[in-house]
Amino acid sequence: MIARYIGTAVLTLAFCSIGTGIVQAQEFERFALEIEGGPVWQTRNDVRIPNETGTEFSLVDLIGKGPYGAFRVEADFNINERHGFRVVLAPLKIEDTASLEGTVFFAGETFDPDVPTDATYDFSSYRFTYRYRFYQGDRWSWKIGGTLFVRDARIALRQEGKFAEDTDVGIVPLVHFSGIGRLSDRWRFMFDFEGLGSTQGRAFDIAAKLGYRFSDRWELAFGYRTIEGGADVEQVYNFAWLHFAVASVRFSL
Repeated sequence: MIARYIGTAVLTLAFCSIGTGIVQAQEFERFALEIEGGPVWQTRNDVRIPNETGTEFSLVDLIGKGPYGAFRVEADFNINERHGFRVVLAPLKIEDTASLEGTVFFAGETFDPDVPTDATYDFSSYRFTYRYRFYQGDRWSWKIGGTLFVRDARIALRQEGKFAEDTDVGIVPLVHFSGIGRLSDRWRFMFDFEGLGSTQGRAFDIAAKLGYRFSDRWELAFGYRTIEGGADVEQVYNFAWLHFAVASVRFSL
């Protein structure tokens, strides 16, 4: 559902932007490195493992919404003005200690209520993207492509004398769509979408940032990123919705 509304809005923006006002042309960058970080909040994180026999519980209710810390590193490699690649490393770990409100059967272990419980949620991702610039104008630049998304997920609970965890490493293909709008010689707007859904689950990563180029090579940006998705398969039920307030620094050649 989130992809339908945002995707419609972005596509409308993309096609409406073609042929709009004229400013300096976008500059070609052979290489760029960006480091992004900031606080993250969780507004949904529902877990049931195993799917059929486990107890469903909320990590939001257990350890709270946050904020927690997060960062990611992105490297862009452009072959020419049309074709390029992107590599992203995005580790994410949320952990805290609280007490369960009721008995929880999780990953083969039974956890008691009203007992200090360490909860850990890992959702690190590593991505390799090919993207093609299908439109280059004086104001807007738009790219489309595909991403190989490698997820390294882990959910764990620990009480005194009890420990259980569920880990999952998998590869998922995602659709990539991104755009840059030049607002002035120094300011620009950046939009980034990666996502795909199926009957067994979905994954969406959407970001909007405002960037300021304070030199030919360096740029500062700030904005909002959201990650939403999860899986509903035989062994695992987990859906999360995360919100990031981000700031980044970018170097380009």
